[in-house]
Amino acid sequence: MIELGTPCPDFTLPAPDGTMHGLTDAGDAPAVLVVFLCNHCPFVKHLADQLAALTRTWQAEGLVTFGIQSNDIEAYPQDGPDAMAEEAVARGYPFPYLLDADQSVARAFDAACTPDFFLYDGDRRLVYRGQFDETRPGEGEAHGADLECAIEAVLEGRPVPSEQHPSLGCNIKWKA
Repeated sequence: MIELGTPCPDFTLPAPDGTMHGLTDAGDAPAVLVVFLCNHCPFVKHLADQLAALTRTWQAEGLVTFGIQSNDIEAYPQDGPDAMAEEAVARGYPFPYLLDADQSVARAFDAACTPDFFLYDGDRRLVYRGQFDETRPGEGEAHGADLECAIEAVLEGRPVPSEQHPSLGCNIKWKA
């Protein structure tokens, strides 16, 4: 896992409708969450609805979120732009769901899996890289307590707990 305190990589990526979004969209937000997602991963499916609800709640407090899909869409067409647009609507994502077609953004973040969560403070320094919560597909309902604790700490100006557990999911499907 990359070191806490690492600056947030700059990025600009397209949404399925062609609109461009990136880190500059966050302006002076006190917290930025970057989540590497995809449509087909059972780990993402397990928590997607709760992720949408959690980010919707915290965006009212200043959290800006970006979802990024970096899988190879030639090998995994179910993660392509049309399916991404459908997934964003079906899940009610309150954040842009962006396509990293050349996988350069995933590499810049050192993202490893889906889902993979990166939370940055107002200075755009990494304060949390870890799991959504301890649940796994088929082992209880996702609730997002680990991530929510970190978000709440950042937005309240408190230190984020230093005990962080790596995210677990499907490996990003890298191009050959």
